[in-house]
Amino acid sequence: MSSPPDSISLERMFTHRLHTLSKLTDRLTQSAYLSDAGIALSEGRCLSAIGSFTPLSIKHLAYRANLDKGQASRAAQSLVDQGLVLKQASITDGRGVLLTLTTAGEVVCERLMRVIGRRNEEIVSCLNAAERGQLDNLLDRLVAHARTAVEGDTGADK
Repeated sequence: MSSPPDSISLERMFTHRLHTLSKLTDRLTQSAYLSDAGIALSEGRCLSAIGSFTPLSIKHLAYRANLDKGQASRAAQSLVDQGLVLKQASITDGRGVLLTLTTAGEVVCERLMRVIGRRNEEIVSCLNAAERGQLDNLLDRLVAHARTAVEGDTGADK
């Protein structure tokens, strides 16, 4: 099957490459989370989000951890069951809950944040300092642009 002369092959499409990078880094990150922090990837994303943005509702956890609400809810419950997260009734929303770290959760979160820092360094280690700065700026712009397209705003109300 030949492609039109002006077209870009799938493997050169931005979204395809971004998805490929995401999946490859997820595989390595999953392994690092398990071996260095003893936690699965989605649970680690939730634990680090709760530790960074505490307290969080399930809705806000899903937003901060880049998971859908069902995934965030299941991961949060697993973290509660492991004694890493405390789930309390929200005083402002009768049906809602607020998630915070337990003392044990703080310990695991600190380990996890070191893993996240190391993984981020490993991922961009092929770039020099100027390229890293440029990539950071470009990613910020792309995320803001995508967020505006999806949410109609910058996500400030999340």
